[in-house]
Amino acid sequence: MMWRDGDVLAVREVWGQSGRRCAELEVRIVSAPPGAAVLGAGEPCRAIAYESVTGLPEPGEWVRLEVSALARGLGTGGHGMVTARPGILPADPEPGGHLVKARYMPDQVMVTGVDEQNTPLHSRLSAPIDALTLAGAPVVIADLHSSLPAILAGLLRPDLDPALDPFPERFSPGAGPDAAAPPLRVAYVMTDGGALPLPYSRSVAGLQAAGVLVGTVSVGQSWGGDLEAVSIHNGLLAARLVLEADVIVVTQGPGNLGTDTPWGFSGVACGDAVNAAAALGGRPVACLRVSQADARLRHRGVSHHSITAYGRVAMAAADVVVPELPGALGTRIAEQAAALCGPRELGAAHRLVKVAVGGLYQALADMQQATGVRLSTMGRGLDQDEAAFLAAAAAGRHAARLVYEPAGRVPQD
Repeated sequence: MMWRDGDVLAVREVWGQSGRRCAELEVRIVSAPPGAAVLGAGEPCRAIAYESVTGLPEPGEWVRLEVSALARGLGTGGHGMVTARPGILPADPEPGGHLVKARYMPDQVMVTGVDEQNTPLHSRLSAPIDALTLAGAPVVIADLHSSLPAILAGLLRPDLDPALDPFPERFSPGAGPDAAAPPLRVAYVMTDGGALPLPYSRSVAGLQAAGVLVGTVSVGQSWGGDLEAVSIHNGLLAARLVLEADVIVVTQGPGNLGTDTPWGFSGVACGDAVNAAAALGGRPVACLRVSQADARLRHRGVSHHSITAYGRVAMAAADVVVPELPGALGTRIAEQAAALCGPRELGAAHRLVKVAVGGLYQALADMQQATGVRLSTMGRGLDQDEAAFLAAAAAGRHAARLVYEPAGRVPQD
């Protein structure tokens, strides 16, 4: 841990829902411990404050920061984090709730779980285990948080020909919660492999403000969703039974962690999510992590993260969605996906699903314009890594068809 004290110079941006907002601050460091080699007194930095942890600081306040990730220049957690406002004690929250997240950390968060005893929704999740089911609902599972808006673009524009889209108003600039109801009720379940606070995600805030998500569930140690759940299983059930989602999207929060080792990455949990969705009677849809531009060869074409998570961790079968891309990249992705869907020594064979990408680039561009959520993966935008976003949108397109087509029959492209 690396501690600094600072003065708040300005509030740069505030996003999210009241009571669970997140703020980005401009801070000037005023003191550092003896011997500090970086981030010394007088240096500026940007910092994050969570309303439900410290309240939202104002310009002129003194704040205490944790800056270790910032000092190391990490993309994951690359801000200072406001841990306290020494001159101000935030008011106690309303009583209620017994689920502790980020357990045994100094800033652990107490929340009310959707699955907690003596709460109004507990009865929906405490039925006999065989009665708790997703009833075939598609569950789209992706490695990166940046896939979420792209998956939604495909979900809400499933037609091959955008001119035939029956719901064009969903991508009208400025469309919001008062616009026509979305064609599909889509819920987001955030796991705890990346950022633990869901309010950190500007993408989720923008998507909810635009009305394309019916709600969010934070599971495991993650917190800050519309609903809180102890496990991925109860999170999926809450999305289906409480939020009444037609389709559920599962990713970790912002800040994927990797180590350039076969098993050392947070996205390995995608395989666990496939197993959970299948165990609950859902239809797992595996979104491949794809790139045409990543400088690291292990992530070119289909990333080794997807090959390991779906090929070795997921024991249940999933629909592995392959975007039909042109050229050598498309051939490579198709070959990698075909191998992933071959017979396995352990686990059921996956189902290979080819999806045409016609119209999806425009759907992605429209999503970006309508919601204000910038498509970005590892710092690359839509035009810098088009394949990454088309792969995610293709998974969304397939999931939409599973809902729209009778008995889950998917039309041939």
